[in-house]
Amino acid sequence: MMLVEGFKKLPFFQDLTADQSRILEGLFTPCDFVSGSVLFEQGDSADFLYLVVTGEVVIHYKPEDGAEITVARVKGGGIVGWSAALGNAFYTSTAECVSYSQLLRVRGDELRNLCIQYPELSEIVLDRLAAVIAERLRKSHAQVMRLLRQSLETNVRNC
Repeated sequence: MMLVEGFKKLPFFQDLTADQSRILEGLFTPCDFVSGSVLFEQGDSADFLYLVVTGEVVIHYKPEDGAEITVARVKGGGIVGWSAALGNAFYTSTAECVSYSQLLRVRGDELRNLCIQYPELSEIVLDRLAAVIAERLRKSHAQVMRLLRQSLETNVRNC
């Protein structure tokens, strides 16, 4: 079954005790998406956190005053939709599968409730989410800097 095998392969679930794995496995649901499927749109209600088992999900962000930018390409082992885990009301970006993708999803409120019930497991989950978020922000910062430089260079040439 994809769920059990998926758990064992994902870095998010490595080095857990048998009890911790069992607890988390009970929350996640496997789901498959064809290429072109949109998991959520920027501004949608933030309900689910997704773990990518196979495939690729692209994250797009559309600022109010600019063109849409791709902020991440998430492959096996990655996480999308962390707004739901953080308790945010809405997703801040759009997530689209660009290939057939097998994912595990969990409702954000269920994951937050689990963290209240199991403080030790909560520390592990929060630490792993923080690492993913920090890496995504680091990469998106570099991309935004490149876009700003390109825009500045274009404007300077046009003056």
